[in-house]
Amino acid sequence: MTIRRAANSDRDLLRELWEEFEEELGGPAYLQETWEEAWPDLSRTIRDGAALVAEDDDRAVGFIFCVLGDRGRKTAHITDFYVRPEARGQGIGKALLGALIEPARANGLDHISLEVLLRNAEARRLYERLGFAPVDVFMVAPLGALEERLRSDERPQSFGSLHVQTDDEADVQRAVTQFLPRLGRSAHTEVTSARNGWVTVVDELCDRDRNAQRRLGGELSERLGVPAVALAVEEEAVVRFLLFERGRMVDEYLSVPTYYGELSKADELSLAANPTLAARLTGADPARVRAVARIASSPAELPPARELLAQIADVLGLEARIDR
Repeated sequence: MTIRRAANSDRDLLRELWEEFEEELGGPAYLQETWEEAWPDLSRTIRDGAALVAEDDDRAVGFIFCVLGDRGRKTAHITDFYVRPEARGQGIGKALLGALIEPARANGLDHISLEVLLRNAEARRLYERLGFAPVDVFMVAPLGALEERLRSDERPQSFGSLHVQTDDEADVQRAVTQFLPRLGRSAHTEVTSARNGWVTVVDELCDRDRNAQRRLGGELSERLGVPAVALAVEEEAVVRFLLFERGRMVDEYLSVPTYYGELSKADELSLAANPTLAARLTGADPARVRAVARIASSPAELPPARELLAQIADVLGLEARIDR
């Protein structure tokens, strides 16, 4: 494998690679560009920056384009980076990245930057292993949705349900009636008969107040001496569940741990699901809990919140109450 500088005479070869790259990236149409739109910037990088081609047995297998400190950046900024699928896992990507170090230093730069799609988990893992760290997040909103949200001061809806491991609906109803008024005024409460050995409680106050749901879940678990699970979709964006055993909360999961603000790495990890505990309290398959109850750095990396809640409820053997 060899790495060489790209030249304008490589235009046809580069176009072939670049169009493969764009097709693999996919994504929404508003983020895509044509070769004709991309070529002026790429040719400028060939002239003024670092543009490299990787070849194996005289066949091009990858490229990297890097702007050296212009366009307002004081970094060597990678704009395009691609290795053909059949050539991956052979160190070609690392070699292309390594070939940027000398030209970056020669231009007085001491950082290399790049952009990567949140859904491109494989590439993100590679970059993180190589020492890249996120600095900002590129975000997109449809104009119509943005206009609607700007007209409203309300935060997106949250809702939840409590699930108590018992067949005694009347016992749960009594406990809810006695304790709920201590938490605040609720417009509506519904206790439904047992399904799969769990009685479900849906309450308006718990929908809008995470602390009320937490306290009610702990109280029901303690009074009845059984496990309880609190499920919630918060702000139509993230999923949370709490596991209670004899009144004590023993596990908490939040699909995007940093959704409400930055956390230490230890606190982020503490909000990952504990498959062993979930299996012990609900009878769920720990492998399925691990596969479905994932955490991410952004809601965009996960299924829509309502869909994810339904998946998690199914794994735990619970009835997802997301019809409101």
